[in-house]
Amino acid sequence: QVQLVESGGGLVQAGGSLRLSCAASGRTFGTYAMGWFRQAPGKERDFVAAIKWSSGSTYYPDAVKGRFTISRDYAKNTMYLEMNSLKPEDTAVYYCAARRAQVLLTTTRAYDYWGQGTQVTVSS
Repeated sequence: QVQLVESGGGLVQAGGSLRLSCAASGRTFGTYAMGWFRQAPGKERDFVAAIKWSSGSTYYPDAVKGRFTISRDYAKNTMYLEMNSLKPEDTAVYYCAARRAQVLLTTTRAYDYWGQGTQVTVSS
């Protein structure tokens, strides 16, 4: 059973930084892709970043490109999201997700496993 556990959320001022972690367990993830999504109150869950576990190839939407960096520690089975230059509009619950294929996709339906989420609040 795959389990994903996020941590690292919190309150930060605009312009600040946070690093989220996602600890993955239950299997080896060499053939998986992993991603981060976020959901603000009353809005849909949006794609933030994705990474191929084996190669480390990444993909970002324009909204976060250049500010957010996704990475993974292969040995620790942990994925990270480094968030810099945070804006109030980045406020949301952030979720990590895993899919049983390495193609990097941006839709929630493409992912098979989800964490419980961690709150990120950016004050102006």
